[in-house]
Amino acid sequence: MKSIIKFLFFFVVVAICFFSFVPVSESNTENEEAVKKIVLESYINGAFNQLDAESMENGFHKDFAIYSAKGEEISKYPIADWVAGVKKRKAGDYNPNDEKNIWEHTFASVDVTGGAAQVKVELRNQGNHVYTDYLSLLKFDSGWKIVAKVYHKH
Repeated sequence: MKSIIKFLFFFVVVAICFFSFVPVSESNTENEEAVKKIVLESYINGAFNQLDAESMENGFHKDFAIYSAKGEEISKYPIADWVAGVKKRKAGDYNPNDEKNIWEHTFASVDVTGGAAQVKVELRNQGNHVYTDYLSLLKFDSGWKIVAKVYHKH
C-alpha cells in the first residue's frame, strides 16, 4: 500500500512540474477573434464598405495576392494593384451610402491552428450572395496578416 501511495505522490509531483513549465499561449478563441478583427477591418471595411486603403495596407501582407483560375493557369492579382484601385475608386464619385456600395458579410468558418488561419467569408450585396471568399492568414511578429485569397463568384 505504501508503494502505491509513493507512486501516486511521485506521479502527481511530476505532473505538476511538467505542466508548470508548459508555455502559456493565446487561446484559440483569442486568436479567432483577432483573425476576425483583421478580416473585418482590412478586408470587409477596407476593400468593400469604407474603401480604406490604409486599413488594407495594415492588414494585408505586402506579398498578398488574389489567386483565381484562368483556364489551366493561375491568375494573380497583387495587393499593390488592389489598393491602387481602391484609392482611385474612393477618389472618384464613390458614395458610401449607395446600396451598391454596402456589403454584408457572414463568417461561415474561422479555423486557426497555431500561427495559421483560414477564414471563409460570404459577401452579399443588395440581398444577393455575390462572393464566397477563402482568406489565408499567417501570424507574424507584428500580428495577423492576410496573405492570400481564393474565391467563388456566385
